[in-house]
Amino acid sequence: MLRSMYAGISGMKGFQTKLDVIGNNIANVNTSGFKKGRVTFQDMMSQTLSGAEAPVGGGLRGGINPAQVGLGTQVGSIDNIHTQGNRQTTNRMLDFALEGDGMFVLGTNLNDVNNVDMQASTITFTRAGNYYLDNDGFIVDPNGKYLLGAVTEDVAGTPTDFLRPINIPETASSFSVQGDGKVTYVDENGNVQEAGQIRLAKFSNPGGLEKAGSNSYQLTGNAGVNTADGVFNGLEDLVIPEQDGSASIVAGALEMSNVDLAEEFTEMITAQRGFQANTRIITTSDEILQELVNLKR
Repeated sequence: MLRSMYAGISGMKGFQTKLDVIGNNIANVNTSGFKKGRVTFQDMMSQTLSGAEAPVGGGLRGGINPAQVGLGTQVGSIDNIHTQGNRQTTNRMLDFALEGDGMFVLGTNLNDVNNVDMQASTITFTRAGNYYLDNDGFIVDPNGKYLLGAVTEDVAGTPTDFLRPINIPETASSFSVQGDGKVTYVDENGNVQEAGQIRLAKFSNPGGLEKAGSNSYQLTGNAGVNTADGVFNGLEDLVIPEQDGSASIVAGALEMSNVDLAEEFTEMITAQRGFQANTRIITTSDEILQELVNLKR
């Protein structure tokens, strides 16, 4: 009976965690680029009352299965589901939606704005595409993080790509972003110039990224980085949009949350009933213990 009580407590704790995750999903139903969470459970170690026995030869006795009593449940994992969200058209040129695999690369604490060192800077990744131009003409997210990409510069007569924040000169009359990430603008003379090319980071296991808040993720050792040494060292480790199976960039649109309210409400009902059922286990066990106490009056 005491085992059933503690099993019920473990079930209540598990469903509380599930409700926490569901509540976070519903709260972020309109968050651009948000990826929903999911809780899975696994049973705890069981108490063995009697072990298994092999058959005894000569027809004396057959085999016996083990007799075990489960001791409850525990949270097995809390997964981030990185499925594609729906696209919402905004007609705003600094709203970017990703169609496919990959994430935007954001940087702060840049040691050298002209050639960013990814190891020395604070690098995060995101699917949210609502960007702005700051006072210096750099494309930044709502928290001031720079959108990084490849900027070509002539070095001793050789065009060389550097990892830099994308900058639109204040003299530009207009600008546009193509599906392959190229950012072009019209200068004061009416000529089309290239400001740079947005690059993306790809992961074989995006669920291994760690949420860092503000719609961003940070790298972990289990994200499955698509590089030779498993670390983003520079521009050579980032992919060009629409190449190597990476996403294309759709300007004037945002990727919405992949939360399905119908699914979340259904999961909420099952979590609520599961919690109630586990409380019933505790009250029933308590009633039986009360009957034992009342045997001697």
